[in-house]
Amino acid sequence: MSEIFQKLRAITNDKTLSPKQKAHYLALEAENMLPYPDLDADVAKALEQRVICDMYEGHAPYKPRYVLPDFSVVLKNGSEYLELPVPETLDEAINTLMIAYHHTPSVTGIPVYIGQLDDLLLPFCDGVSDDDLHRKIKLFWRYLDRVLPDAFMHANIGPTDNRVARAILRVDAELKQIAPNLTFFYDPDISSDAILKMATDNIVECSKPHIANHPIHRDTFDERGYGIVSCYNALPVAGGASTMPRLNLLEVAKRATSIADFFDNTLPHYMELNFRLGQARLDYLFNHSNFFTSFLVDEGWIARDRFTVMYGIFAMAEAVNTLQDIEGREGRYGFDDAANALGLKMSEMMAGIVENRPMENVWRGRAMLHSQAGLSTDAVTTPGVRIPYGTEPDPVSHVLALAPHHQFYTSGISEILTVDETVKNNPEAMLQLCKGALAHGFREFTANVASNDLVRVTGYMIRLSDVEKFQACEGSRTNTTALGSEAANMTGILDRKPRVVGQELSPKFAS
Repeated sequence: MSEIFQKLRAITNDKTLSPKQKAHYLALEAENMLPYPDLDADVAKALEQRVICDMYEGHAPYKPRYVLPDFSVVLKNGSEYLELPVPETLDEAINTLMIAYHHTPSVTGIPVYIGQLDDLLLPFCDGVSDDDLHRKIKLFWRYLDRVLPDAFMHANIGPTDNRVARAILRVDAELKQIAPNLTFFYDPDISSDAILKMATDNIVECSKPHIANHPIHRDTFDERGYGIVSCYNALPVAGGASTMPRLNLLEVAKRATSIADFFDNTLPHYMELNFRLGQARLDYLFNHSNFFTSFLVDEGWIARDRFTVMYGIFAMAEAVNTLQDIEGREGRYGFDDAANALGLKMSEMMAGIVENRPMENVWRGRAMLHSQAGLSTDAVTTPGVRIPYGTEPDPVSHVLALAPHHQFYTSGISEILTVDETVKNNPEAMLQLCKGALAHGFREFTANVASNDLVRVTGYMIRLSDVEKFQACEGSRTNTTALGSEAANMTGILDRKPRVVGQELSPKFAS
């Protein structure tokens, strides 16, 4: 108990944390004093060795990891529980959403999804001038960053070209906030070139938004739709993700004696243990926590049967290179055809196993494969299926090497293309790079511009100036600055090689 008290006292006395941040960390420590959900011996051992990982979600899963309320329900019906009338004006609609966000749980304590904002707000914009719309969105945007200061909070817009989407893009470029994260849904049959250009110009300006391949995502889900949340995670609206157990492919590869042994024995074995870890956490959430007795279910914001499990994998680059070494091969992941084919075989096999392995209390009865973005403490591994930091090739080669993987990761996959600041002299190149990547099957296009203060870590945003202050022991009002600082120190995110975009119009790549 002395060690526990020392840890709690260190949190309460930490001068870099705000009172609200201290309360959050103290709550996490209290949860982790409880016994873990029951695990069999093999799963417990693999978890202790971190071949499989629970993402440190906590010992008592009393809420889902990610919750995606259907906010159109509260805008249409109001809320009896929250004593909210049906909004009639844009101000009332925004106010209703602001209140709703405070009652949306997640693993971070901050909502990771704040809705398809243009669809939600457009019906309230009749009679609102463009200037008034811009002013109201700017106030809303500032509220989100100041009151919910977490870069995992995520807004969606698109695929139509509309007033609200344009106002949001304009405000996002002006304010350059870490929150909210933002995704534009792009559909070549619906989205105008003008609004896509506005979105890619914003990337040049502030490294936001993500551009989602809407037709691919739309066909993965159902008529009620999907949202992009947190980093870049695709999940059912009115549901979400109950948990995200993840598999360390490097540790799996280190336990194999050959490539054949990896595919025939080691990978299937540890994949099964990771399923069992996820199911144990699901059983607690659905059978013991009473989460699904809340007003969120009663009023139709969420539905119990729309929560999935994200089956996360990471460290593919290191796994492939380890197997190459075992077989005495020199080729490296991302650069060698044989190594790339080995990685693609992993993705295909894992997708097949996930598709054919039933789970209880999961949307459609199956988990969804996810290329996981890593943790700030992942010092020797690369997120998901990405190419290791500092070794990235030119952007076109980068896209062509990784695009074949995207078809398999239905709950989210993202690469971060770090582009040299010379793109600011030719922003059209970013547009063409984006269109080419999506045409080649990218589920999502994401880029950093090397000279920007606002950069992506794994999918969430930090400001380098905030990290500098945090490392000088000045603290930070944003919850994710600490994670970004740790990632900068331990995972090499700042070692990404800025590349000049120079082949985006080549015949092999042009859309």
